[in-house]
This record gives sequence, C-alpha cells and structure tokens, in this order.
Amino acid sequence: MTIRLNGKEQQTAAATLEELAHELGLPEKGIAMAMEMRMVPRQAWAETCLNAGSEVIIIKAACGG
Repeated sequence: MTIRLNGKEQQTAAATLEELAHELGLPEKGIAMAMEMRMVPRQAWAETCLNAGSEVIIIKAACGG
C-alpha cells in the first residue's frame, strides 16, 4: 500500500507502525512517530494500524544545539 512518510509517498507492506519501523530498519531508541498529526507512544506502535494514505512522520532525536 502507499502511505505518506515524512511528506513523501512510500510503498510499504507493513500493517502497523511497529512493522513499518522494522521494515525501515529504525533504531530501538531515539525515534518518535506521529500518525495523522498525533504522536503515538512506542508501546502503542504494535496496535496502531496503517491504512492506504496514512500520514506518518518519523522524528529522529539529535544531540547538540
């Protein structure tokens, strides 16, 4: 299916945010995800279903200022 990932169309076979994180090879720490403009806690990723057209934003923590 096609989702919007950080503003760009992305093909994915993932059904949940957790599967998407694994598919993209995201690290275990330092990552946050929002879906439809709402932050989703990491413990809810496994039950947060993706649909065609879902808007997902991945935020990576960065040190420094």
